[in-house]
Amino acid sequence: MKRGNMVVNKTRNIILCSFFVALIVVGAFIKIPIPVVPFTMQLFFTLMAGLLLGGKLGAISVLGYIALGLIGLPVFAEGGGLAYILKPSFGYIIGFAVGTYVAGKIANKVKNPGYRRLLWANFAGLIIVYLFGLVYFYAISNFYLDAPIGLLPLFVYGFLLVVPGDIALCFFSAFLGQRLIPVLRSNGIQ
Repeated sequence: MKRGNMVVNKTRNIILCSFFVALIVVGAFIKIPIPVVPFTMQLFFTLMAGLLLGGKLGAISVLGYIALGLIGLPVFAEGGGLAYILKPSFGYIIGFAVGTYVAGKIANKVKNPGYRRLLWANFAGLIIVYLFGLVYFYAISNFYLDAPIGLLPLFVYGFLLVVPGDIALCFFSAFLGQRLIPVLRSNGIQ
């Protein structure tokens, strides 16, 4: 009977990860165009993956999303394909994977995380996304693409214009996570 439970758990995890891959794809197309880096709902769905699935499965969901984009499916906010690695905004996508892992680990360190823990986990994930995103954007623009961007414009367009919306998404994600985690756990998920 133990082997049967393992198969059920693996199947359930594959389905949950696939579900979040699909949500992240949808999140890429819900966007507000602003200069340099578009504001999307990807952060919300990557944070939810970490909170609801845990660090490992949440990160696997994001890595699945990245793999789909890199093999050529147009799932990123501005397309797809292996050449997307050379886009300055690709650092934010890398940050999604790492941020999701960290947010999931922090959130699920206790059995029933409260709103404050979930919010802290989201902010930790958000900081990681922006750290990866801004550093990568600066490096690719200045050292590879020969399209230099100064630190001030990078800070304004890559952080200041989009971070208020992402902060709001962190609060909303923590609110939803606080309500959904007990439901998932009562149904044997996580």
